[in-house]
Amino acid sequence: MRIQCEILIAGGGVAGLAAACTFAAAGFETLCIDPIPPITDTAEKGADLRSTAFLLPSVELLTESGLWETLSPHAAALSVMRILDAGGEAGIIREQADFLASDLGTVAFGYNLPNSLLREKMLAFLAKLPNFQLLAPESVGKITPRSTGALVQLAGGDQVAAKLVIAADGRNSPLREQLGIKVKSWRYGQKAIVFNTSHTEPHQNISTEIHRSGGPFTLVPLEDPYKSAVVWMERGPRAAELFAMDDTAFNRALTERACGTLGAIEIISKRALWPIIAQRAERLNGPRTALLAEAAHVVPPIGAQGLNMSLADLKHLKTLVIEARDQGKDIGATELLQKYHRARWPDMAARIKGVDLLNRASMAGSPMLKELRRAGLKTLHSIKPLRNELMKRGLGVK
Repeated sequence: MRIQCEILIAGGGVAGLAAACTFAAAGFETLCIDPIPPITDTAEKGADLRSTAFLLPSVELLTESGLWETLSPHAAALSVMRILDAGGEAGIIREQADFLASDLGTVAFGYNLPNSLLREKMLAFLAKLPNFQLLAPESVGKITPRSTGALVQLAGGDQVAAKLVIAADGRNSPLREQLGIKVKSWRYGQKAIVFNTSHTEPHQNISTEIHRSGGPFTLVPLEDPYKSAVVWMERGPRAAELFAMDDTAFNRALTERACGTLGAIEIISKRALWPIIAQRAERLNGPRTALLAEAAHVVPPIGAQGLNMSLADLKHLKTLVIEARDQGKDIGATELLQKYHRARWPDMAARIKGVDLLNRASMAGSPMLKELRRAGLKTLHSIKPLRNELMKRGLGVK
């Protein structure tokens, strides 16, 4: 059977579903394909235990589609970004830098939601749109670009004819590989342990990042003021050691690493372990295809840059595609996709480099490098114009 659509999205993760919501809400016949049926229950095997912080430009994009209205009641505001340096002896806080959203004239930098809830709400939103279809489990096979569209063979035997294909199929993207788009990758020897916690002091909508060695330890507010999502980055052997601990031993290590910032703290969920890499595609376009999310770029989980960079890509692609449709032009034309690449690649490359530098600084283990990190943090925070410019750049606004 041949399935006709305007936009085919390969990948049903948060970024792929965000793209589906964006284009389906804009009136495009949209098909999303994923090898794994969406999991929305955190108790299920393979559930995504992470959370996603949507910075303000991303919130604007989700608002345009109507999706944010269903997400906002469950979102925790991120009103303060607090960076703590605990690089001295016994993990004592030596330096604190608070970056306030109010300094930029807004109540929050963004909002945080659990990924499992995100998928649940996105799927419910899409289920109400008659021009959207989800096929899962299903996999994309061979893609054959043509002058009028792309033919995509599915593993189940069906074929899809689409005007535009969006590859949101992960860091090991089969579509990207088919199109011969090369990537540059590098590793840090780190892993991230991801889980949720409860704590005796309220988070007060403060996202806290603690630097010691091995990588940042980040507490991100959840809807409940006494619960936070944690991303704990460490060098590989230490991360594996922590991941293997029973809850009692892990809670002791957790309490020490949290430096008492939220009172008594303990794990309340399963743990997941993620390898930390950085990666960028040499280009974001191929014949009839746009690369999105981890198919295009991967960064360490610092400063909420990963998915927000993906949604910045999506926002620009949306603008180009709607403009082409409204002018009666081809939404998958080579020129359009080249514009997408030229517009997004420089910003993507710069952000990857910036996150790379931040991660390497957070890993510093030698006393001299720790002192340099502390001095740098103090300088960035103490000069208000520099501090405000840093916040704007982090948000991705002018």
